Amino acid sequence: MNAKGLDRAIPTCKGPAPDTRTPRTKAPAGACDAHCHIFGPGAVFPYSEDRAYTPPDAPYEALVNLHRILGLERAVIVHASCHGSDMRVTLDGIARAGQDRLRGVCVVDPGVTDADLRTLHEGGIRGVRFNFVRHLGGMPDMAVFDRVLAQLEPLGWHVVLHLDAQDIEELAPRIAAIRLPFIIDHMGRVKAKAGTEQPAFQALLGLMRNPLAHVKICGMERVSSAGSPFRDALPFARALAAMAPDRVLWGTDWPHPNIAGDMPNDGDLLDLLNDALDGDAAMLRRVLVDNPNRLYWPEESRA
Repeated sequence: MNAKGLDRAIPTCKGPAPDTRTPRTKAPAGACDAHCHIFGPGAVFPYSEDRAYTPPDAPYEALVNLHRILGLERAVIVHASCHGSDMRVTLDGIARAGQDRLRGVCVVDPGVTDADLRTLHEGGIRGVRFNFVRHLGGMPDMAVFDRVLAQLEPLGWHVVLHLDAQDIEELAPRIAAIRLPFIIDHMGRVKAKAGTEQPAFQALLGLMRNPLAHVKICGMERVSSAGSPFRDALPFARALAAMAPDRVLWGTDWPHPNIAGDMPNDGDLLDLLNDALDGDAAMLRRVLVDNPNRLYWPEESRA
């Protein structure tokens, strides 16, 4: 029985591909995986009793090995919903690597205080993520959403929005009114089979005209309708990169929780990003170095 008194079976999800391929693409110096997770180990960092899924452990050491193979020197740990608002696993990873290499995005409770946020800032957190997707609980309390965003402004943080594609049009006016930088995860989880003219993607492109808007052109395995090698997702990434070349980021999404179809290999995903950018080395540097640095290591750009 979980903390809410609900007797339910918690679904599990698959683990990542066991053997990461070395990519053909050479990442530039300082390249950042701007979206990855650490799961557990559960014996040290327990999963939330109210979680929507139980992942296999994917600990810090495995993430370090992944980045070694891919040639990535920095990363942003996006705190996963399966750990609830207990930030210990993410803060531990940042502390072990050092804030010159890792920064993080947190999940917060409705009653989060300014002092709580300052403590998280000192631990390397630079943003808050809100899940809107149905399989992770759906729409958050929007009064809490508005209050937390107001609390973030003095810190210079941003907000990360995890959306279902079918909700982008309805939410677009509220998103457009956000007064701090925001990031939309996984290209809005649009579906490739609906094409780039689908209303959800057109609404996403419209949001990207806002200078505060950022988007992660990752999650191609989630956008793809055809499955591996996920190339039907490329037109969406190309369109977003063309729309806002200084406001697109990329991450592995390792260890790829809740993938229903083909599990990607992260080496292939880095090559897929390079293909989406048509092999443009300068653009690859923007996506992997310059753009994430402005959000997560802004002190370097001011130095």
